[in-house]
Amino acid sequence: MATTADFRNGLVIEFNHDLFTIIEFQHVKPGKGPAFVRTKLKSLSTGRVIDNTFTSGHKVTTARVERRAYQFLYKDDMGFHFMDSTTFEQLPISDSLINAPALLKDGQEVDVLFHAEEERVLGVELPQHVILKVVYTEPGLKGDTATNTTKPAELETGATIQVPLFVNQDEVIKVNTQTNSYVERVK
Repeated sequence: MATTADFRNGLVIEFNHDLFTIIEFQHVKPGKGPAFVRTKLKSLSTGRVIDNTFTSGHKVTTARVERRAYQFLYKDDMGFHFMDSTTFEQLPISDSLINAPALLKDGQEVDVLFHAEEERVLGVELPQHVILKVVYTEPGLKGDTATNTTKPAELETGATIQVPLFVNQDEVIKVNTQTNSYVERVK
């Protein structure tokens, strides 16, 4: 058992018969009345984000979650197949448990979250940023960098994201996996 004083980003708690991870929290001490903690919780089973307020000192049950390094191998009709980096054991996982399946590249290193007591897969987390090559996009024109206009670009994984006009075909870019958005060009 833990209390609201133990809250931190990434902590996994049992709440409403489900497992939630704390995305963000804020301790509030109003001038009148008891202190409370405002939180944003993300369900590990559905991916839905909810807001909840706990009174200060409220007891919650924490869940033990392990992160294990896996490597993405391939995708077929059974799902996405990953290999444990230490035991070389392969594991098929459905795309609903992956935070950005369209950005997975063969050989990509990911973290697979396991519920420690049940040995159940809770989800797959890609790194914050991935480096991908642009396979197709319309050519940019000289002088188009002054505005904040974007255009669609198809990446080597098959995903399509919006990129600035100055990004051209065959360039390598950095993509944020949380928002599926362009970050910068990679030299």
